Amino acid sequence: MQHMSKSRDPGSRLAEYFEFEEYETDLRTEVIAGATTFLTMSYIILVNPAILSEAIEIEGYTDQEVFQMIAIATILAAVVGTLVMAFHANRPFGLAPGMGLNAYFAFTVVILLGVPWETALAAVFVEGIIFMALTYFGARRYIIELFPAPVKFAVGAGIGLFLLLLGLIEMNVIVAYDATLVQLNDVATDPVALVALGGLMFTFILYARGITGAIIIGIITTAIAGWALTLAGIVERGVLAPAQLAAPQYDITPLAGAFLEGFHQIDPATFVLVVFTFFFVDFFDTAGTLIGVSQFGGFLDEEGDLPEMEKPLMADAVGTTFGAIIGTSTVTTYIESSTGIEEGGRTGMTALTVGVFFLLSLAAVPLIAAIPQYASYLALVVVGIIMLQGVTDLNWEPPAWLISGGLTITVMPLTASIADGLAAGIISYPPIKTAMGEGEDVHPGQWVLAAAFILYYYISAGGIISST
Repeated sequence: MQHMSKSRDPGSRLAEYFEFEEYETDLRTEVIAGATTFLTMSYIILVNPAILSEAIEIEGYTDQEVFQMIAIATILAAVVGTLVMAFHANRPFGLAPGMGLNAYFAFTVVILLGVPWETALAAVFVEGIIFMALTYFGARRYIIELFPAPVKFAVGAGIGLFLLLLGLIEMNVIVAYDATLVQLNDVATDPVALVALGGLMFTFILYARGITGAIIIGIITTAIAGWALTLAGIVERGVLAPAQLAAPQYDITPLAGAFLEGFHQIDPATFVLVVFTFFFVDFFDTAGTLIGVSQFGGFLDEEGDLPEMEKPLMADAVGTTFGAIIGTSTVTTYIESSTGIEEGGRTGMTALTVGVFFLLSLAAVPLIAAIPQYASYLALVVVGIIMLQGVTDLNWEPPAWLISGGLTITVMPLTASIADGLAAGIISYPPIKTAMGEGEDVHPGQWVLAAAFILYYYISAGGIISST
């Protein structure tokens, strides 16, 4: 009788399913770990719609209504990707639309290149399908061999600089200037810049003190400060707080499925480049994050590999594909998962907890529209600076690493394009490596990839194929 009662206990069933005994953990530890991971990555619920709404416009709906639609899509994509991670991979990693690629989606692909946002979603969908297929057939090793090592290691830092510059611009700290392209704004006379910088410093202090959820706390505190100054009559409504608030918008049908329309408006060359960039960054960002957090959690084998890595990669691919269907950019595994691992999270129960918290956050969507965008963008600066740690992964001594890696990092922010940064690194690597007398180490596919990029830019610049 006692055995029957135990078999019906949800806690014991979860313990058996997620193999608590094997990983030396328990339900309480896993739930606390999941809550911790959610708090550290929940800023994406605010930041992703803030970025994507710059590019996505839906006729008949206000900016705030579109903002809420994207917030819901962000949450649902995070839920699906994280649940696949929980039940398919049994790993304690949280997933959500990734920083960097959402900015590339909005500011480079849609705004700079002029690609319709529906087509950009179609590119994300195609990238997700390709990712799923390659993961299913175990082609990860061949993909890794194809890309120059310095480019792979430089991507994170390059994206970090891109986000850092973008965040400071959106916070009115840096402004356009003809002579030098950008310059420091007259911060003392700009209330948005003043409040944003105050919030940024507060967030840095929280982060430095190791406060869990430093970014989301910083965003909310900055928003409250903006509202307080507005309600006190110090600044006019619409400067530090939204001029008006929209009614709750839970209907995302105008956004969901819009990627299908995108297949009718494709410029083949540009579409292939966009798909390639989404895939490249998503693949190596996810792979790098998985290795990093797995090392932290002691999941790697003696060769430094994550056993059954295809399973967490599949969670990323499924999340990306589903996200594109409902209207958001590429989904990836979050490095913030390490905070939950530090709290003892070892199994998919941690990821399941993250997914449940994301699902519960749907109730807060109407409040999200009250967050001023400058408050959300401070997350880009904080995340961008954190990503600069990637420069230590580069070996700066060999010329091939110095030149290829250096170009990848610097060209991204200077062109506001992750794709252009990748191209600079990929094109420069084979000839520099050959000039060093190490041409035999260059994979034939790396020459083909470099030649393909050169051909694309030649055709685009020559006006044969317009990229705008």
